[in-house]
Amino acid sequence: MGKMNKIINLCCSGGCCPTVEILNEEVRIGEEGNICVLKREEFESLKQKILEKAL
Repeated sequence: MGKMNKIINLCCSGGCCPTVEILNEEVRIGEEGNICVLKREEFESLKQKILEKAL
């Protein structure tokens, strides 16, 4: 898989807001001191469930 690094702020201010950091092999969701790390496959499954409105 190609290199993919992307950071998305989940609020407009960019301050103490959670972010989604998409890396090649994992996705980090949260903010400093409170981070959830998912494997890319886990993140894709979560994303699919959200799109299907299962969550």
